[in-house]
Amino acid sequence: MRALTFILLLILLLAKPGLAQKIAVELGQSPLPLNQYFTVSVRLQNQQLKDYTPFPDIEGFKKSNKYSSTKTIITGGTTTTILTITQNYAALQEGAYTLKPFTMKINGQTLQSEGMKIEVTEMQDDVAQNPNLPPGLMVPEEEQVQPEAQEVEFVDTEDDAFLTLYLDKEEVFVGEGLNAALYFYLPEKNQRLLDFYDFADQINGIMQDLKQAHAWEEMFEYTEITPENVTVQGEPYLRFKLYEAVLYPIMAKPLTFPQLHLRMIKYKVAKNPTLLAEDRQEGYKTFYSRPREVAVKELPPHPLRDVVPVGDYRLQEYLSEETVPVNKSFRYVFEVEGEGNLAAIMQPKPTAPAGLELYPPDVQQDVTKRAGTVSGSKSFTFDVLPREPGHYSMGEVVQWVFFNPVTAAYDTLRPSLQVQVTGARDSDALVLSRDLGSFYNIIKNEDNTLVSLHLFDQVKRYTNIVLLVLLAVAAFVFIKK
Repeated sequence: MRALTFILLLILLLAKPGLAQKIAVELGQSPLPLNQYFTVSVRLQNQQLKDYTPFPDIEGFKKSNKYSSTKTIITGGTTTTILTITQNYAALQEGAYTLKPFTMKINGQTLQSEGMKIEVTEMQDDVAQNPNLPPGLMVPEEEQVQPEAQEVEFVDTEDDAFLTLYLDKEEVFVGEGLNAALYFYLPEKNQRLLDFYDFADQINGIMQDLKQAHAWEEMFEYTEITPENVTVQGEPYLRFKLYEAVLYPIMAKPLTFPQLHLRMIKYKVAKNPTLLAEDRQEGYKTFYSRPREVAVKELPPHPLRDVVPVGDYRLQEYLSEETVPVNKSFRYVFEVEGEGNLAAIMQPKPTAPAGLELYPPDVQQDVTKRAGTVSGSKSFTFDVLPREPGHYSMGEVVQWVFFNPVTAAYDTLRPSLQVQVTGARDSDALVLSRDLGSFYNIIKNEDNTLVSLHLFDQVKRYTNIVLLVLLAVAAFVFIKK
């Protein structure tokens, strides 16, 4: 009795994964006669069929009719309904065929099948036309003999989608940023009519067409293409951003954008759709954008016209100390922030007065690409060593000229901070008082014992001697025995 109970529990445990599977793909049997259908079926448990992708094509077979069956099981007061959709395939001739691995999407769930080998043998007179049908379900004879009569009529529907290149300006100055974005617009109601086709290869070609030989490009990186909900002429659309960059022309030559093209999968829809027949037929359609050109203007005359940066910038400045003694170094931070090509900003050239000594700055850059703009900050940190007491204004040390395209005029960033140097000049303490950084601060805590430069050679010599002694002892023992 215990053994029987154990076997029953084992059967239930093995059967549980199968019962838990709500949607499954089932394949027909092989080998099969030439006059018998091969089948691919989709089985749904306690679900209604809402939508599904087409059944796979099998080389050497022709799709025939499609049918459905419903099975209801009542066990212990629980009702289970199993709906099966079956696609028939008629073999064209005898031979060995392969159903390649495929995926199907049923009710939003993706199912995978590993495929199988199919062997088609010669016709058999004693085999029913379609023994793969579930018990109790028969296909009308006219459907078996003339499946062509069941072919669905497909019609081409207007999709109202379009491809466009957006440019935020009609003309720019040399060095001024131009936002360029490529969008694909698709009406929400026509989502099932179009799909992307070979997008990775196509977008690489599009990006090459958008490259400008005379412009610096700051491209926005996207890990995936996600649609945005927008309204076009009162209609809800999905907008896909395929490419975006900010371009900075480096010379007064027009930026020319050619006509771009994007090939999409376009579906024809069934004139009289049913759940038991394909409701879409795959095709292709190419969308084109209009060619565009943006004029590039020279900057107004100025002695520094060829070297000044272009952008809308502001100054942020910091002093490590406002009052310092003579020969005690301090730090001054000159930070440029705003919108523009930060990579093109060169460090300012300070003019140090007689009482100050400035060292080359540390540079730090922070760039943010957002909402079609490139903004951020670039800071220059100067180490300053005061050699004589006095009152110093940093505006006399550093000035930075740039061209502002918003006002179409040149502007200068002038520091306003001041530092007070106290004490008397002490030439002997000049070097010792300078803050040389954290590396030199640990010198007093380190071991200052002198180490011979030939220490490694000595270790190597003694090691070789020990090895020779061991080798001689081993040879002596070996010879003696």
